[in-house]
Amino acid sequence: MLSNPGLYIHFPWCVKKCPYCDFNSHPLKGDVDQQRYLDSLLKDWQLQSADTFSPLANTEFLEDGFKTVFFGGGTPSLFKPKLMATLLKHLPIAADAEVTMEANPGTQEYTDFEHYLSAGINRLSIGAQSFQNSQLAKLGRVHNSAETVAAVARARSAGFANINIDLMWGLPGQSLKDALFDLESAIALSPPHISWYQLTIEAKTEFAKRPPLLPIDGVLAEIETKGNELLTAQGYHRYEISAYAKESAYCQHNINYWSFGDYVGLGAGAHGKVSERGQILRTQKASQPRLYLDEPEKISVQKVTKEQLPLEFMMNALRLIDGTGTETFTEKTGLDWQEIKPQWDRLVAQGLVRTDRCSTTELGLRYLDTVLEEFVN
Repeated sequence: MLSNPGLYIHFPWCVKKCPYCDFNSHPLKGDVDQQRYLDSLLKDWQLQSADTFSPLANTEFLEDGFKTVFFGGGTPSLFKPKLMATLLKHLPIAADAEVTMEANPGTQEYTDFEHYLSAGINRLSIGAQSFQNSQLAKLGRVHNSAETVAAVARARSAGFANINIDLMWGLPGQSLKDALFDLESAIALSPPHISWYQLTIEAKTEFAKRPPLLPIDGVLAEIETKGNELLTAQGYHRYEISAYAKESAYCQHNINYWSFGDYVGLGAGAHGKVSERGQILRTQKASQPRLYLDEPEKISVQKVTKEQLPLEFMMNALRLIDGTGTETFTEKTGLDWQEIKPQWDRLVAQGLVRTDRCSTTELGLRYLDTVLEEFVN
């Protein structure tokens, strides 16, 4: 039976759609009826929790509540704190839960961070992306570098201790010096967590239609190597491909994802994963806010087949630097490790994975796509 899944809540609106963004986000056109969206989220929850695939079928879970909650977007910091407080009060949240909200430095003037803290948010993920204004303009961001610094200061002043800074590398025309400047600027703010991930061109984005000139492979390799060295030297432990934390300030919500854990998705376009009665189900809500508001109860449910399970597990678990134990594979998928041992042995022979656990080597992490190809079929 399912216990302690995560909860993901999606806020689909943003001030402006960034040209690299392939998330379910929609630029604001006039005012959003936030009360109606809150009502839809609550209805969504009530109906999902009463359905046959719901984790609430588990009495133990009812007693424990969600251990992690993540408000993503879009820009959830556009959502009024009093409405977030109402939502969280109507959901089964554990007293010691990690509750994260993504925040855009360009919108933090809408309200004071202490109101979010009072609402029940206790972790902030601030989307800096770069500390160079010229790059921020290319990325279509609505903030500048000074606003990021101010947002972090205001968050701390409000009482937030658990702060993540989102930062991108491999940006258009970026040099090694530029990339390290961004990292040094983030480190100077002393966040306990930094997400440092490479810009990739995703289909159906503005960058896909009009691709910018990105750094060549040699420069990208140098940025990654030197960046990792800098983060390590400054006391940040890399525990996932793009996640670095001080003093074990890992994002528990994302660790649940990468460990192939379960989570409930609420909101327009939200995804969920639920293990129930020996099967794994993927859920998805309508992506268009209008459609979601009209029918928050509508949900798409798809069973993950036995053939899909190895790849689905590996796509998540192998992002973790230390991976997982082989027993976790069996626990999460219901499959015996021996069923994938031939593929694993081939990867061991190539020096891409470890022999003692379900984890890549340093070489395998660099060529993760090659590793995953073994599990496609």
